[in-house]
Amino acid sequence: MRHTDTATRQTPSIQVIERMYAILDYLAGHEQAVSLKDISDATGLHPSTTHRILNDLVLGRMVERPESGTYRLGLRLLELGTLVKARLNVRDVALDAMRELHRTTQQTVNLSIRQGDEIVYIERAYSERSGMQVVRAIGGHAPLHLTSTGKLFLAAQDAQWVRAYAARTGLAGNTRNSITKLDALERELHRVRQSRLAQDREELELGVSCMAAGIYDDQNKLIAGLSISAPSGRLDDSWVPRLQSTVRAISRELGCQSDEVAER
Repeated sequence: MRHTDTATRQTPSIQVIERMYAILDYLAGHEQAVSLKDISDATGLHPSTTHRILNDLVLGRMVERPESGTYRLGLRLLELGTLVKARLNVRDVALDAMRELHRTTQQTVNLSIRQGDEIVYIERAYSERSGMQVVRAIGGHAPLHLTSTGKLFLAAQDAQWVRAYAARTGLAGNTRNSITKLDALERELHRVRQSRLAQDREELELGVSCMAAGIYDDQNKLIAGLSISAPSGRLDDSWVPRLQSTVRAISRELGCQSDEVAER
């Protein structure tokens, strides 16, 4: 019997994507690996079409082929699901604390996560009544080495990983203040590791500076960064204790057992 959607469910406009969904949905209902024939029969797809789509899904690690002719969901789906879960959880937990930090500093507070060689802004707290502020668009992204939160993630890596990052990105700069040399970046990351605090001194955008501290999960793993963005003349070191106490509180709610991860 061919797989069909209910009348109330919208279907993808590209047929192969609809077929891919049908295959993944069928595999999701089975803990054990299933045969090509069973998948083909359940989805109503021709065996050759089913085989071709499964091959592509195997290449993308969405599906595994434990034995010839049998298939099950792949670990890549678990990896992606874990990323989404962490992102959604940290946003839910962090939002009230972000709003309070904004209230006390009157500057924009950004929540960011790492995605590959960039950070992505996933939430912000700001008020149009607070005068001139630096507001990052949710969904916006920037290279790790040009942002305060990005430096936190770089500092969490070993020297070999940082060198590889520098090689593949070229450490391209945005402004005259951008760090574009590996030795300078290594010195900067050493300071970040010592202080548990990172700064962007007009490295992404002239006139804008940021400070950031890390948010950690129940495995004491860095999963996000909280940053305060402000016009450079307004960034105030007196905000550091508030920023650090905020990330400690968020980390504790996420199950982090150590206050040391966010302490200076």
